[in-house]
Amino acid sequence: MTGPTIPDKPYFKIGEVAELAGVEAYVLRYWETEFKTIRPEKTRTNQRMYRRRDVEAVLQIKRLLYDEGYRIDGAKRRLRELSGEAPAVQVVALAEGLRKALAELDKIVDDDERL
Repeated sequence: MTGPTIPDKPYFKIGEVAELAGVEAYVLRYWETEFKTIRPEKTRTNQRMYRRRDVEAVLQIKRLLYDEGYRIDGAKRRLRELSGEAPAVQVVALAEGLRKALAELDKIVDDDERL
């Protein structure tokens, strides 16, 4: 399944992004507060200007929420997985495992030096 074709231009106004994604502008503004991958620049007149990567993120978030049935937290988790970013819990578990392995290695080295 492919999404809408994104026009070849550097910046998009909020109305254009809303139309491309098929959501209201207020939904985009809410998603900006929830998803760090959507960070439009603002002009001197405070108008949001979305870059292509913002539009791609919006379309991906819409797919996760509307088509795949994720809730906000689940979509955030899935985006982290897709980007290869390990959730904090996995990082902590990995660090603890490494600490234990290093302690075991130290013990082996100490035992070997006594022989």
